[in-house]
Amino acid sequence: MALLGMDIGGTKVVLAVSDGEGEPIAVRRLPTSLSGDWRADLDVLVDEARSLLAEARTEPEALTRIGVSVPGPADPKAGVLINPPNMPGWEGVPIAQHFRDALGVETRIENDANAAALAEARFGAGQGVEDLVYLTMSTGVGAGVIAGGRLVQGAFGAAGEPGHLPIVVDGRGCACGLRGCLEAYVGGNAWRDHLRGVAPSDSQAVALAGGEASALLPEHVVEAARAGDPWAAATFGTWLDDLAQGLVSIVMLLEPRRIVLGTIAVAAGDALCFAPLRERLAARLWPHQAERLELVPAALGSRLPERAGLAIALGDDEGR
Repeated sequence: MALLGMDIGGTKVVLAVSDGEGEPIAVRRLPTSLSGDWRADLDVLVDEARSLLAEARTEPEALTRIGVSVPGPADPKAGVLINPPNMPGWEGVPIAQHFRDALGVETRIENDANAAALAEARFGAGQGVEDLVYLTMSTGVGAGVIAGGRLVQGAFGAAGEPGHLPIVVDGRGCACGLRGCLEAYVGGNAWRDHLRGVAPSDSQAVALAGGEASALLPEHVVEAARAGDPWAAATFGTWLDDLAQGLVSIVMLLEPRRIVLGTIAVAAGDALCFAPLRERLAARLWPHQAERLELVPAALGSRLPERAGLAIALGDDEGR
């Protein structure tokens, strides 16, 4: 028994062949082929998959399922990638059917945030619990919700988007077209753009950006805050306040046992991020909720792409 996982992004693809437990046997990374013809592009990935199976000394007949992580929006029930903004020519692509027809194996797809949640649940910081929420503050706020050991998809596959919970009435515009979304305040790109408009020239964060506020990145603020820069520390504190506001809504609605945070939170670490964030949550939640809630950093790091597709392939067979 073997599984094939793929993580397809706008710039790179990661393929992994694993045993039946999801442990990788062979992994391959390559740039995304964007010819403008999605059929040709997917055929390239089919050939790469066959080559990787051979490298792993796995007969195609031993392959039992394929899992594919894709950038949203996607319809996992239909197995279709709808219209990813960074992949021109890939609108309405029936990914699951294409791989099923080419390789003769059941294929499942999920958007990349849900795939990451599944991967952390199965292989990383979510192990051992059946109710968890995963959030990553990278380009935007990607998230996945697992309740009772199952991924929450909703009626049309788009459930579990806490990045678009409103935290400020008529607040900042969000890339999604709404206003006041959590993503507009803590998402990587939105926060970066805001920082560049408000950073004082004498901040250590600006110095780390080469003296140009227009080059400021969230990691510069994190580093400066860790070094004790007053503006950076206060600004990161505001970021934590905004994140806490969004997390409270998640806890009240879903009551997860564990919340797993990635990217910016992981980079900031426990002293700067997780400890003060726990304090902020405790002040906003009922005492019994704050006592039981676990707030932890994501664990997979650079291993996430190779695990994401495999976690999708495992699916309900592993209670996920």
